[in-house]
Amino acid sequence: MLQDLAGQVAWITGAGTGIGAAGAIKLAEAGCKVVLSGRRIEPLEEVEARIQEVGGESVLEPLDVSSQPDVAAVVDRIHARFGRLDIGVFSAGINIKERNWPDVSIDGWDQVIGIDLDGAFYCCHAVLPIMRDQGGGLIINISSMAAKGISALTGPAYISSKHAMNAMTASLLLEERNNGIRATAICPGEVATPILDHRPVPVSDEDQARILQSDELGDLILFVAQQPPSVTLNEVLITPTYNRFAAS
Repeated sequence: MLQDLAGQVAWITGAGTGIGAAGAIKLAEAGCKVVLSGRRIEPLEEVEARIQEVGGESVLEPLDVSSQPDVAAVVDRIHARFGRLDIGVFSAGINIKERNWPDVSIDGWDQVIGIDLDGAFYCCHAVLPIMRDQGGGLIINISSMAAKGISALTGPAYISSKHAMNAMTASLLLEERNNGIRATAICPGEVATPILDHRPVPVSDEDQARILQSDELGDLILFVAQQPPSVTLNEVLITPTYNRFAAS
């Protein structure tokens, strides 16, 4: 039986756009008190307005997850305000246009790893003491199908960060599951989100309409969160039915 999430506290990073925004809205509709984090305040305010339209409760905590002290400070404020933290959805992620080996720079590598991997680790590390003390919690790391193979499409930094994110998530689950803490890596194929704007080759509007949509990932985040505490979905793979790379 799916659990009722009413009253649970959920913290979502990358909450201003795309998958993070969709997940935050779905969790708010299910009765969670949601904390919205992202680097830019304006998109967070837009998501907050949508949550208010459905009668949800939200708090804004602007954040660059690549700053460990800032991550720790946000978690301290969440704990002080609510006294608990039940769900962490760590969706903050970037990629760069100059992503492949002939073009990638040290700065570009550091940007991607700093947000996509280090940022997710900082968030997991910060919430674990609270979840241990309260006897349980759920962490959902938004990974990628890039974690399941090797492709030139996403470049070495993004591929490396997502392979490492899956390993990190599995390690966390292995060590913390007997403390009641669950961890899931969601691995989507192509999703029509703003990250596609940084592709070296743009994705057409027609193709964007045929790949995964943010709301579909929001539904999946909600489904994972609604699993009873006795159930863990270790990894979830989700891909568009349409394969735009297949030979016609």
